[in-house]
Amino acid sequence: MLVATWNVNSIRSRIEHVKDWLIANNVDILCLQETKTEDQFFPIEVFSKLGYEVSISGQKSYNGVAIISRFPINDIKIGFDQVISDHKDLSILNQQKRIISAEINDIRIINVYIPNGSSIDSEKFLYKEKWLECLKIYLRIINTNNKPICLLGDFNIAPEDKDIHTPDNYKESIMATSKERKLLKDALGGAFEDVFRIFEPGDKNWSWWDYRHSAWERDKGWRIDHIYLTEDILSYANSCWIDKAPRAKEKPSDHAPVIVEISWPPSEIENEFFF
Repeated sequence: MLVATWNVNSIRSRIEHVKDWLIANNVDILCLQETKTEDQFFPIEVFSKLGYEVSISGQKSYNGVAIISRFPINDIKIGFDQVISDHKDLSILNQQKRIISAEINDIRIINVYIPNGSSIDSEKFLYKEKWLECLKIYLRIINTNNKPICLLGDFNIAPEDKDIHTPDNYKESIMATSKERKLLKDALGGAFEDVFRIFEPGDKNWSWWDYRHSAWERDKGWRIDHIYLTEDILSYANSCWIDKAPRAKEKPSDHAPVIVEISWPPSEIENEFFF
């Protein structure tokens, strides 16, 4: 089973890119971020014709997340408030469409688009802090349901210096501050493993290249798109990689897809030994 995450930076602008990529790569579950469209304008029919179900949470011009799946999508939860019953910042945090989760093929898929934060002295950074603190509560609650979890999306945080092309130039800069890294680590709480790093421990692995400063042409990227797995599914992961090819297309998203291959469900794999 192939599960992927991709910040498409407008689904309506990139729909042909996404459709062609799905067909070429035979992906089973695709989580999108920055869809940038209201739900009624999301091109659901394109995916339906390819045999996918779609669950969306969008808004005009900004943010937006979606889950596209070959398997049935069940128990959909949109926003924080469908999991967290009481939190002082819920009404503010739910205004931006940044989190959607569902049960698919006996896995809880959680798709997130974490705020960028703009700059460390801005109100947007305070919003990012609150969002990550709320994510911590959300993940603790979800993880009590005894289901394997795949948490993925655009995290807008480089977990380590090796996830940045020239880390010395970005010390305590947005997406690389010690505060953001700690907030993310606290949210994960030791229950989630960065599966990409299991298979690709080295540097120069980027998922995002700024449109400015010829970042793509100079390969000056960041790894800010992640896939995390809980221990009960981690051992079934076979590989994880970044597909840079879509970033080289004309008028691309500034992000590349990240994909994990999982031998799932386990019963199908185990049954092979009896034949």
